[in-house]
Amino acid sequence: MADIYHIWADHKKDVDSYDFANKMRKFLDGLVEMGRMNSYRLTRSKLGFRSMDMPEFHIMMEFDNMQQLDDAMTSILRNEKNIDESHVSFNKLVDKDTIQHFLYRDFPDDLNKPKLTEERKPYTIDEVVKATKNIKPDLW
Repeated sequence: MADIYHIWADHKKDVDSYDFANKMRKFLDGLVEMGRMNSYRLTRSKLGFRSMDMPEFHIMMEFDNMQQLDDAMTSILRNEKNIDESHVSFNKLVDKDTIQHFLYRDFPDDLNKPKLTEERKPYTIDEVVKATKNIKPDLW
């Protein structure tokens, strides 16, 4: 299960699309290397084919959860490993009138399902014996 942050944007008219993509990848690669994001995709509308008036570039950023997304934003604000330099460069290239942001999640999710990171207490011998007796009473 994941949270996927979507961004649609055009680059400014005086900005080369390859320069835009390269600087965006540098920024996103930095977040992945720091463990602040799992993965990303940077896509461009093919031949302008789209049914709505959407920006040309689409960026999908995948996070385990909202905490990881928040940690990524904190890393940018704190400029960890100079990541903000790449972020600022990207912001200077984006046509701010076209940018759209959306946060999606895998669905449906099971909020009650135990996470792998949850700590489980060890069972006592008495608990194991009792559970075994309930499963196969004829063994006892």
